[in-house]
Amino acid sequence: MIVAVDLNASPVPEDDQDDFGDQVEEYHAPEERVESAVDIARREREERKRKLKRERSDDKPVQVSQSPGHDQLFHTKILKSYDRSKLPPGWLDCPSFGQEIYCMIPSKVPLGESFNDYIIPGKRYSFKQVIHQQRVLGRKLGLVIDLTNTSRYYPVADLKKEGIKHVKIQCKGRNSVPDNLSVNHFVYEVTQFLFRQKHSRKYILVHCTHGHNRTGYMIIHYLMRTMSMSVTQAIKIFSDVRPPGIYKPEYIDALYAFYHEKKPEMIVCPPTPKWKRTPELVDLNGEAMPDDDDDDGVPGSPLHENHETDTIMTNDDVLGDEIPNDQQDAFRQFCFQTLKLGVGARGHMQFPGSHPVSLNRENLQLLRQRYYYATWKADGTRYMMLITMDGCYLIDRSFNFRRVQMRFPCRITNDGMAEKTHHFTLLDGEMIIDTLPDSKKQERRYLIYDLMAVNGVSVIERPFYERWKMLEKEVIEPRNQERFQSRNPYYRYDMEPFRVRRKDFWLLSTVTKLLSEFIPKLSHDADGLIFQGWDDPYIPRTHEGLLKWKYADLNSVDFLFEVVSSTYYISCWIMSLAPITKWSLIVCCWCSQLISSCVDRLITIVSCFFCMNVEKRNSWKGTGLHLKKVRIPCIILERSLSVLGILIDRNGYSSESEQINQLQMTLILIER
Repeated sequence: MIVAVDLNASPVPEDDQDDFGDQVEEYHAPEERVESAVDIARREREERKRKLKRERSDDKPVQVSQSPGHDQLFHTKILKSYDRSKLPPGWLDCPSFGQEIYCMIPSKVPLGESFNDYIIPGKRYSFKQVIHQQRVLGRKLGLVIDLTNTSRYYPVADLKKEGIKHVKIQCKGRNSVPDNLSVNHFVYEVTQFLFRQKHSRKYILVHCTHGHNRTGYMIIHYLMRTMSMSVTQAIKIFSDVRPPGIYKPEYIDALYAFYHEKKPEMIVCPPTPKWKRTPELVDLNGEAMPDDDDDDGVPGSPLHENHETDTIMTNDDVLGDEIPNDQQDAFRQFCFQTLKLGVGARGHMQFPGSHPVSLNRENLQLLRQRYYYATWKADGTRYMMLITMDGCYLIDRSFNFRRVQMRFPCRITNDGMAEKTHHFTLLDGEMIIDTLPDSKKQERRYLIYDLMAVNGVSVIERPFYERWKMLEKEVIEPRNQERFQSRNPYYRYDMEPFRVRRKDFWLLSTVTKLLSEFIPKLSHDADGLIFQGWDDPYIPRTHEGLLKWKYADLNSVDFLFEVVSSTYYISCWIMSLAPITKWSLIVCCWCSQLISSCVDRLITIVSCFFCMNVEKRNSWKGTGLHLKKVRIPCIILERSLSVLGILIDRNGYSSESEQINQLQMTLILIER
């Protein structure tokens, strides 16, 4: 049901007195201000301008003729000096603060004592007044979040003396909404502050310049991420406590776009408040001038837009938004606890996801001894995903977290869980890029193949087949039901950054069909097979029972070293951390020719004759054929690794047994 919202309430400023004693009352819709007060403020402002102009005229030395560029620079410097002490446009008549909203108090920026000469006593609003007024209302401030883009308004030291924490999140106020990292920072600071208030109840003062657009934008983001409501409801809540709420249409549009909701036609942005439409603040058409008081004359950054572009998608694209370091550290700790890992000196930086090992002679027997299922090995990007009520977080192989806006509702239960979303559910999967065959349009899709935690409960010790079924029941089905049964008419799943599905697994008997029929028809690249133990628990990091096999022409190795020139020989310094044994092979990267087999870390070889006589290679141009100038990139292979599958042709064998026989024959030939 769409909630009707009346966002056209007229804002009326509060009247602050120097003697604020016990006259402070709970904020209600204030009465209209007497016009004479505005006239007085305007007259005093004009008098101050004339006074400053006279002072500058008296102090100004006689100037010789100078270039126009110098005059412009001198004029700019004077204006900037004056701007440092002027009042924010519209600040005098802007209401001081609004009602409490979940321990947050929206407010205009308090001004320090340096501004007193520009403000009549009845209009002053400094932190001295703020602290006292809130105490009279029974509220003790514990945190101030400053969203202005300048530090000129008040000294932070005044807050520290009162034991109030100050957090600065710089947000430009002209032609731009706060960036996503700033939003993530704000939500995290508020969440952590309220979480720590177990035995005391302190309040948060949130302010930008006037306490409406940027302040409302941030508070609404907090409401959306911590409570079950629509953007329309959140906007109305803020407009009720801080009339008229957000009055810039681009801010309202950005909120609907960010949370993938369709903006109802009944939502009309309120007009610019009267206190922002004084003669000094409007243009020739009577429209309000832009908020440039925080930007020090620097134009704002463009508004965030979610328009699709024609940019080609790649696996190297960075997805999601950065989050605060403290929040990332907390998420890392949760992952380690869920996976039952100890955190060492460097452990917090190591990706904890399960890694397969290559199929080889030694572990090939596992396919006969244990119950295995197979799936295709997608050529995509490995991500774990942490789902919380305030957002979803992609976890890359560097163990970095980035937030993406996705929705994962819980399954319907007798306890009414349908209204809730997953909180601390941990998944494992891979991000692929589908190319639609008809339109050639690219779409991202996250293929989930494992589940490690459901709503904070670890399930890693359960067998894989149970986790795989739970993944469908707990994560995929509720999401699809809400999407296709219109349980949430506001949310648009088609606006999410990627699609989601569970990855399929099949019996080993279907491998031939998987290779010959299924993989060739995929709309994304695949480079081999994965063999998953059906009864296996989730084993973090290297899992010796999780096997991978790759096509010959798509295989890769983990051992690299570089050839550097030396008088008459080529010395190869091995860059691999793995120990080099008698089973190690040295192969040229360019021609795949076997060069040498040696035990020493510093290996001396003659040359790769094939590559030495190929002058057409770019890396060899201009070097001639002198041996001491040759540089050959090589790889080191271990005979026990499945990289020997390089010698198996991708399309040369139709059955699994023929490929295994050829692998065994290859091993015998190389040993000879």
